[in-house]
Amino acid sequence: MVLPIGDDNRDRKTFPIVNYLLIGLNIFVFIYWQHWGHNVHLTYAYATVPDEILTGNDIVTNSKIVIDPYTGRQMMLPGLGITPIPVFLTLFTSMFLHGGLAHLAGNMLFLFIFGDNVEDAMGHGKYLIFYLLCGMLAGLCHVFSTLFLGQNLLIPSLGASGAISAVLAAYMRLFPGKKVYLWIFLFIVPVPAFIAVGVWFAFQLIDGFGMLGGQQAGDVAYAAHIGGFLFGLLLTHLFTRTRRHRKRYSG
Repeated sequence: MVLPIGDDNRDRKTFPIVNYLLIGLNIFVFIYWQHWGHNVHLTYAYATVPDEILTGNDIVTNSKIVIDPYTGRQMMLPGLGITPIPVFLTLFTSMFLHGGLAHLAGNMLFLFIFGDNVEDAMGHGKYLIFYLLCGMLAGLCHVFSTLFLGQNLLIPSLGASGAISAVLAAYMRLFPGKKVYLWIFLFIVPVPAFIAVGVWFAFQLIDGFGMLGGQQAGDVAYAAHIGGFLFGLLLTHLFTRTRRHRKRYSG
């Protein structure tokens, strides 16, 4: 097992209030509104459904049994209920929904470790915009990959993974040499950020190759991970350029 458990924060100058608020909001939504993940109807109502984004129409379906083409496993797919908001807004709301406690815990661990330093570099407001923008763009990557690969357009997608992937990309670009502590079996090993994050991204490419899109790929929307990461790499410079320039020439 390889798991990041922390990083070197000695150079952080500001309190990561936005990052902590994002973590708190995700936890609050999961416990209070999703009822620890048991409120499936609410979860599906506010998750991103590719066909709804592509058509702009709310879609209501009945529950049915589907077969995973990769594993042959049968599963009950709950029907899609009424979405009480414009369907395009689900690209936003889906970022704060999670499929289970392990899904939530994993995402929040990564956000806790890597988000504070990115917020410190960008500033509070820009970090929030960066997080939300990249998260929605990652959701669109999932939508269009599902369409292009001919996969089921009615399977909802949810989770903060796309936005957090962008945060990881920004961290790797801004702090490539910063130490990240990995728990590898019984040992804690410090490695440079570009290795820790780079290995993570390599696994996303390997696991997602040929099966981008979500449910058919073992319940993981790899296109959102990969798309979020790439958008994070592209947009990091725009969200840090002014702030870093000001620091460089001040005093």
